[in-house]
Parts: sequence; structure tokens; C-alpha cells
Amino acid sequence: MNKNKLFFLSILVLVFSFSSCQGPSSKRIIKLGHGLGVTHPVHEAMLYLAKKVEEKSGGEMIVKIYPNQQLGSERELVELLQIGSLGMTKVSSAALEGFAPTMQVFGMPYLFRDDAHQLSVLQGEIGKKLLLDPQKYLLRGLCYYDSGKRSFYTKDKPVETPADLAGLKIRVMESNTASNMVKALGGSPTPVSYGELYTALQQGIVDGAENNAPSLYTSKHYEVCKYYSIDEHTALPDVMIVSTKVWESLNEQQQKWLQEAADESATYEYKIWAEATEEALSEMQKAGVMISYPDKEPFRQAVESMYSDLKVQQPEIYKIVEEIRAVK
Repeated sequence: MNKNKLFFLSILVLVFSFSSCQGPSSKRIIKLGHGLGVTHPVHEAMLYLAKKVEEKSGGEMIVKIYPNQQLGSERELVELLQIGSLGMTKVSSAALEGFAPTMQVFGMPYLFRDDAHQLSVLQGEIGKKLLLDPQKYLLRGLCYYDSGKRSFYTKDKPVETPADLAGLKIRVMESNTASNMVKALGGSPTPVSYGELYTALQQGIVDGAENNAPSLYTSKHYEVCKYYSIDEHTALPDVMIVSTKVWESLNEQQQKWLQEAADESATYEYKIWAEATEEALSEMQKAGVMISYPDKEPFRQAVESMYSDLKVQQPEIYKIVEEIRAVK
């Protein structure tokens, strides 16, 4: 991130903090910035979190939400959390791996057997441990949000087999795991900020991208990309994180309010996610998007080498893979 830009954003958020963190009635205000649009179901979950914090605290704590990258890109927001200039953000586990290496395990393709297996992992000891691993990097995970499964969407042709990705520039998040996956499948990974992706697709900087259905719909990327190939290569959860500097500044009761509100918002988000997915697919079909369901087996076979490489190059991460696979 450009140092001048980081400095500017830090000053901006600090000004906000000093002007409103402690109001006349000594209210504690926590700033939550994120990059999603206001119609996205995860944004709705964050609104629910803010509502619950205010209810539980009797108005003593307020979470103020800044969507649409108002305070910076996903990576920039995480960096602001690390220096304590921003309180909270929602981040994809893929983008978080650049700050907390163990998070890259979620980016391994076809890691989970099904939705029930993923939920068991996230709500169990493995998931809880991974939420707290980023603390050494000044970030604390509060909860996971369902982010569905990611699949490819493209401008000029559908992706029915890995061979269809040959020669295509595919937008990926700033994630080595995502880049390695697209390479293994034969595509050319191209990191682009989510907020800049619509323009990048329009201008041909990239030929396609990969994401879940609600994100494809709410971002309006389907206006440019008319092919959605549901290969469901990864099931990356979103993670609600808080700056450890902000967390440690809260008293025990305030921490309890915030954690309980986050947990309840996650339960709420899981309920609305399925509805949002169905609506997104239906509306995109009406808009002329060609939705296909390619055979997943060739995709699974093409990325199997990633697990062999992980076992040799990062045995500590591969151990987590084995633990996840062992969960019933």
C-alpha cells in the first residue's frame, strides 16, 4: 500500500475516531469499514451486528459502518486495523492469508466434502483456533460469515473444463493460494481490487473472475460477464475481524457484548445467505446470464498437485488440511 495513502487514511480515520469515539454521553463508537455494497447479504449481517451491539449495551456502544470501500480497499482496511486507526472490518479468508498464513488453508480447492462438513470445521475447535491465530499480527477474528462457494464467470465463453481457462486472465484476490489454483487450472491469475473489478472487466484488463453468486449479482459484474460456470472450486468463509488494539481497549463487558453480537450476526447471516443465492441466480438468468454446472472432477484432478506441493513446502499448513479432512 502506498505510504502516503496509508498516512492519509490513518489521519482520516483518527479524525473520525477523536471526533466521535467518545460523545457527550461517553458512548463507545467503533468504526467498521468494508468493501461490499449495501445490498450484499454480508452487509445486512453487519447491520444486524451493529443493532445487537447497541441493544446489548443499552446504547453505550455503537458500531458505525462504512461500506463500498469508503475507507479503503480490503487490504488497506486490514492495515488500518493493525495500527489501530480502524476498529473492525470484514475480510475474505483468502485476503487474510497475507496477514495470517494459517488462513490460506481455506483457499485450498475442494477442501470441504459438503456444507455440513464446512460448518462443523468452522464451529469446532479448528475454526475457533484459526480465528485467534491472527492475534500475533494485531488482528482478532470474531466470527465467520458464509460466503458460499466460488465459481468462474467470464465475458466471452463459459468455463466447462479447465482447458477453457487457457489464455484467460482471471481476476484473483491478493492470495497466493488463489493464484496457484488458477495457474493449476491453466488460467492467468491477475490480482485486481474488488472495487476496481467492474472497470477492469469492461476494459478487458481481465477476461473473467471467480466469486459466489450474491457477489456476482450485487456487484453487477453480470452486466459484463454473461457466463457463470458453477464449478464451486473453493468455499472461502468471510471473517469479521477486530483490531487487537481496539479489542484490548474494551473492558470485559464490552468485549462480551461485541463477541455475542458477532456470533448472533453470523447465525443470522447463514440464514439469509441461501435466500440471497437463490435470488441472485434467478435474477441473473432473467438478465441473460448463461449459468452452467460443469463436471467438477476434471477441476479436482487439475488442482490435486496443490496438496502435494503444500505437504512438501508447508507441512504445518498441510497438517491443518489433514485435521479438517478428519472432521466428521
